Amino acid sequence: MPAQRDPSRPFSRAHRGQGRGAGRAPLVMLPADGCTLPVPDLPLGRDWTDAERVRWDELWQSPQATQWDDSARGTVAVLVVYESAILKGEASAWMAQEARHAGEALGLTPRAMAALGWRIVEDAEPGAGR
Repeated sequence: MPAQRDPSRPFSRAHRGQGRGAGRAPLVMLPADGCTLPVPDLPLGRDWTDAERVRWDELWQSPQATQWDDSARGTVAVLVVYESAILKGEASAWMAQEARHAGEALGLTPRAMAALGWRIVEDAEPGAGR
């Protein structure tokens, strides 16, 4: 008698056809001119530098921000803090790694955009978000 199939295992036949190319979501076109929604307030709890405030605004006005909601505030905030530390030469290796992960989670790298199915185009209708 053959062994019972376990659908919870990632290589089970129950998961075949769900891999690469199967069921791909359509591309999301992001407007090249960025997000025009109001920029959220910086989180409380620290004194933000002028450079950090500028970077916060820049990120929330990016094309990718059209896909974020208010739950992204924390990730954007830590990215700003980590980038600031990196640029000052005060960051540890783990901070640099966390900055990379935050950027990926927010769709700020070409690789992350491809994985999310996002493409920046001229004259795109803003996507749903925020």
